[in-house]
Amino acid sequence: MEISATAYLWIKALHVIAVISWMAGLLYLPRLFVYHVSAEPGSDKSETLKVMERRLLRAIMNPAMIAAYVLGSLMLAAHGWEIFSEGWLQAKLVLIVLLTLAHHAMALWRKDFEADRNTRPERFYRIANEVPTLLMIGIVILVVVKPF
Repeated sequence: MEISATAYLWIKALHVIAVISWMAGLLYLPRLFVYHVSAEPGSDKSETLKVMERRLLRAIMNPAMIAAYVLGSLMLAAHGWEIFSEGWLQAKLVLIVLLTLAHHAMALWRKDFEADRNTRPERFYRIANEVPTLLMIGIVILVVVKPF
């Protein structure tokens, strides 16, 4: 796929914006879960957190993830198939799959909270909160440094 240098830069900028938005959600949603664990089911606090969690996932995280995938795919297509032989890109794609799995796990956990079925302790969500951070660090290092 051939696109102009200017168009590529716009796609890249929008991709970065989408990734930042997605990461903001991935870092904030587990924090909301930490607070939700201590809320009595059916309480005003619990119901407010349910709304916040649903809106964060549906209005920010899901659209941002989709935009990041679409825009990233456009950039890959602009480079051609040969870029897939790059080790750093292969490793980045693996980390993106893990980030996507974390996103989907959080969506399932949100459904548990929505139905007042959460059985996980606060510590679980505190640890889960670190996973996207570690994956993001790996992705940024791979993209910027391209160590292999």
